[in-house]
Amino acid sequence: MPELTEQAILNDSVRMDLDTRFCFRCGPDRACFNRCCGDVTIVLSPYDVLRLKKALKIESSEFLEKYALTMRSRERQVPVVLLRMNESDRRCPFVGESGCGVYGHRPWPCRMYPLGMAEPKGPNAATNRFYFMVEEELCQGRRGGKERTVREWIEDQQLEAYDQMQGQFLELMSHAGWDAPAPLSPEKLDMYFMALYDLDRFRRFVFNTRFLEIFNVDEERAAAIAGDDEELLEFGIDWLAFSLFGEKRMKLRNPPPPAGPGTETWPHAGA
Repeated sequence: MPELTEQAILNDSVRMDLDTRFCFRCGPDRACFNRCCGDVTIVLSPYDVLRLKKALKIESSEFLEKYALTMRSRERQVPVVLLRMNESDRRCPFVGESGCGVYGHRPWPCRMYPLGMAEPKGPNAATNRFYFMVEEELCQGRRGGKERTVREWIEDQQLEAYDQMQGQFLELMSHAGWDAPAPLSPEKLDMYFMALYDLDRFRRFVFNTRFLEIFNVDEERAAAIAGDDEELLEFGIDWLAFSLFGEKRMKLRNPPPPAGPGTETWPHAGA
């Protein structure tokens, strides 16, 4: 199979829209069952990490240590989180003989398969979005199965919540402020990683430091982020947009109370 590079997708893939019809069926009766879950690179979005750590009933820091690899993106030089495959056989750590052990919380790429999605770069990326079939010789899923549209597949795979959260994340990542020549400092890189991926640590940061003395967060939102990870992730994106790019999504208390000796500090807009 030809390498599935960005250029190959843009140049060679048959472009599908939401009303394009295709057939697909996966199940244990297929000889290829579970074979697509090995020796593959799966990039995890912040929402993917949120859902997986919930499924495993562990904290985000533990999930990231046990099940994730972190590297730097080429363009932004910010952390990118990958699912860590088993060292012994390069298979997904959550897949057994009977299938996926976290199926209800599986990541976006697993839900979308055998489809992929591309957004050619430019000011109208979302408008130019298209879908394509991931062609793999090992996969027998396209031999028969129910015919459906891309739109119906997205609905069947319950991708709406993933796409909503991913949209907010991509909005942050497409901000013009990333074009600044200077890379993020180590302190800001840690902010970025914590607020997007290490949500349990971020929650402690918000409630166990002077954060709420410095930022004016209304009681209703504070209560929401205290107990809801989705709300906390949205809050983290707003905080990063403010702290990194000066977006008016947060309000500072006026004036913030003075810091005491040994108080933890962090960068924010205007600092």
